[in-house]
Amino acid sequence: MTIADSVAGVVEPQAHPLAVLHRDELCVIVDKPAGLASHRGWSNDDDALLQRVRDQMGQWVYLVHRLDRGASGCVLLTFDPGTARFFSEAWSSDAVDKRYLAITRGHPALHQVLDHAIPKAPGEARVDAVTEIWRRETFGRYALVEASPKTGRLHQIRRHLKHLSCPLIGDVRYGKGEHNRIFREQHGLHRLALHAHQLRVPHPNGGELAVTAPLPADMAHALESCRAAYAASAANPQPDVATD
Repeated sequence: MTIADSVAGVVEPQAHPLAVLHRDELCVIVDKPAGLASHRGWSNDDDALLQRVRDQMGQWVYLVHRLDRGASGCVLLTFDPGTARFFSEAWSSDAVDKRYLAITRGHPALHQVLDHAIPKAPGEARVDAVTEIWRRETFGRYALVEASPKTGRLHQIRRHLKHLSCPLIGDVRYGKGEHNRIFREQHGLHRLALHAHQLRVPHPNGGELAVTAPLPADMAHALESCRAAYAASAANPQPDVATD
């Protein structure tokens, strides 16, 4: 890891076997670690999820969707292009349910469906984007949020949370540097606080594929640290200080 990466909160993933959440004769779902690009073509690194899964499975695989490099969690790949097309078509419908867990600076509403158009890509026209959001827990100025994107736009969850003035912790593009530093220095979190927690999708055999990726240790630790810090501050409130 370079000094620049450390300052930016980028985590270099360890090159150990990926956790396999599901595998059958048609597809595999793995738990992508934070800091690993989904595809070699989207980064300057030699290392990428697609190549790791191919090597670990011992056969060619096809990436159905991708996660931001800084995010972790469920990623679906297939062993043949026909199955990849089946899942890709499901992705463009309402049949897929994707749930993400995130830590935000600020508290969104308990529940809301945000319909806010965003650019499809940098410099391009805005397109429809919809995300369903639940506030699951608060600790001081921060919150644990669950998000379910209903459309698949670039950085959609990150941009929608920024639109709500509740930016993601660890987000160097759309977030707040002050709070990213607090989480690095006080809560030991050196990554984007976004985890693809659950995935439900129709399977080509007619059933449904449903998996859960457990919260990574670094995010779980940061949440426990936040809870402890908030409990301590609530138990020992500081007196107001008069200012001119």
